[in-house]
Parts: sequence; C-alpha cells; structure tokens
Amino acid sequence: MEDVPKQKIVPMTRYAIYYLPPPGPLARFGAEWLGWDPEAGVRLSHPLSVDALVAEPRKYGFHGTLKAPFRLLGPEADLEVAVADLAHRLRPVWPGPLKVERLGSFLALVPQGDQTELNETAALIVRFLEPFRQPLTEAEIARRKPERLTPKQRELLDAWGYPFVMEEFRFHMTLTGPCDMQPEALEPLIQPALPAEFGIDSICLMKEDREGRFHLLRRYPI
Repeated sequence: MEDVPKQKIVPMTRYAIYYLPPPGPLARFGAEWLGWDPEAGVRLSHPLSVDALVAEPRKYGFHGTLKAPFRLLGPEADLEVAVADLAHRLRPVWPGPLKVERLGSFLALVPQGDQTELNETAALIVRFLEPFRQPLTEAEIARRKPERLTPKQRELLDAWGYPFVMEEFRFHMTLTGPCDMQPEALEPLIQPALPAEFGIDSICLMKEDREGRFHLLRRYPI
C-alpha cells in the first residue's frame, strides 16, 4: 500500500505507554489495516471497505495499552528518564499466542496464555509513572461515561485516571471499532502476520498530536 503524504504535525498534547509490535509482519499489518503508522508518523491508504470499521481505533495506531493516555505533569525530559529507568526494572513477558476475539462491541488480538506476569507488568507501569499524570478534568471524567462503569471501575478511574487498570486490566490490541464482524471473518487476513510466539520485550513512549493521532517518541527495550 502506498503512503499518503505526511501532514504537518502540530504540537503534542498527551502521552501514553504502549506496546507496539516491532518492525515486521504484525506491525505492517496493523499499520495498513488501521491506516496509520505511529512509528513512522504517516497515514497509509487502505481499502475504503474497512475505513469506517477502523475509524475509531485508527488515531491510536495498532498497539496494546500499558498506561492509558494522560496529560503530562512536569517536563517531558523527566518522563523520558523515568520510562528508561522503568524499562530497566522490567523483564520480558510471554503471554501466549495471539488470537482474534470479540471484546464487547469490537474485535481485538488477545494473548491466549497465562496473563499473570503481563498483568503484574502493566500494574507496575501504571504505578511507577503515576506521578507524571495530571489529574483528570471534569470533562475528561465525563468522556469516560462514569455512569456506565461498575463501582470498581469508577474507583480505578478516580485513582489512576483510567477505569481498566489493575484487576480490570486485560491486554488487547484493538482491530476495529464497534461492529458486527465475527472474529472468524478477520482471522484469515491477520493469521499470516501473527508471530509463532508472542512476547513483550519493549515499551513505547507515545505522544499525541492535536489532531488526536499518536506517534512513537521512543522505544525502550526491557
């Protein structure tokens, strides 16, 4: 697929810690499927038939969330130092092969093995970087639709700025927005790109531009 000319990037507004697949078949599939390459910072053309299907997750790029987007408290340089320190404290995790699953209203790639170490890693990342997160505004809380959250999810939203952390966390790599597509329809397309073994051996510091698209700032091996 051909690259669409890169648009002028305006100043970034939020940060996040994601897992991004390293360069290779899975990263290439994700970028082409969603139409956005967060590592290169370019839009990619893709079939119009899937455009509406992926409109919602496109701006985030193909990723697994480890610390959800947050507004930064303090200098960016301090955050970079902290993420580098964090990466040295972590160890790679191998949560099993990936499979397309339905999670509520959308489809995602989900590891099929033991999630214990992955969940512990995600919780550590959230806690370690919490000092860099500005408190949520009333508008940010409202966008999370707190009336639809469980009491535990609302508690986590208030404590950590995101309702799906700690015991509510489930690692996934989003493939669609809300849709009626069944996993079986997508599996043949993505199967050739799936690694024989799925492991997380790096974390990625992301920045959001004012158009809402996330860009890779730096990848940190762990």
